[in-house]
Amino acid sequence: MSVRTVRTRLFAASTVALAALALTACEGGSDTGADGPSSSTTATAEAKPSTAGSAGTAGENGSNGTGAQGGPSGSSGAGEDGGTAGGSGSGSGNSSGSDGQDKGIPGKCSASAVRITATKVNRPVNHLLLTATNTGSRTCHLPAYPQARFGEAQSVPPVFEETKPQAVTTLEPGKSGYAGVLLSAADGSAGNGHTVNTLTVPFDDGSIATVSLPSGGVHVDDALKVTYWQPTMDTALY
Repeated sequence: MSVRTVRTRLFAASTVALAALALTACEGGSDTGADGPSSSTTATAEAKPSTAGSAGTAGENGSNGTGAQGGPSGSSGAGEDGGTAGGSGSGSGNSSGSDGQDKGIPGKCSASAVRITATKVNRPVNHLLLTATNTGSRTCHLPAYPQARFGEAQSVPPVFEETKPQAVTTLEPGKSGYAGVLLSAADGSAGNGHTVNTLTVPFDDGSIATVSLPSGGVHVDDALKVTYWQPTMDTALY
């Protein structure tokens, strides 16, 4: 074999080797380029269904008021929050219903919604009739009895215990309750008799009604006494 032939074969072999190396490098670059975009696309595709799934879970939970199980931890937390919000709405409804029921319960009468008048009667003698009329729009209950303060008296008169009704007198709008007042002893036997021109009657809510007395005032003495509030005039003037 000649030297020229050997060189020719070595050159050919070198060329083949270089071509193989170039092909390998080219294939490696192609694989690397393909993997990058392919991997990125896959990650994006997976992220979008995951996000949509979270939103769907949160929406379902907000509607049903219950937390969902499974799915990414983030979407599960959103579902539980939605369930809690649903439960809160239900609780608000119950509270509103409870408030409506409370409004139906009669409260204490007030001087701003109840007008009290005082009328001198012929029978029984030396008696005054107090009439309390509900001028408001809501039903209320009167105090047990009128703690009437005549003139500058430092104390209120005692009550006839035998006139105590089975329940406190309740006034619907426009309705009235009644109480009788024994002003003085019929035979004049009681002491400390004097004439008074003013009368105030307090209510259980702290308000106080000012009551106009008959012209010229009324005569009172130590026999002064009142009845419990009554639902009828007849039971007040016993």
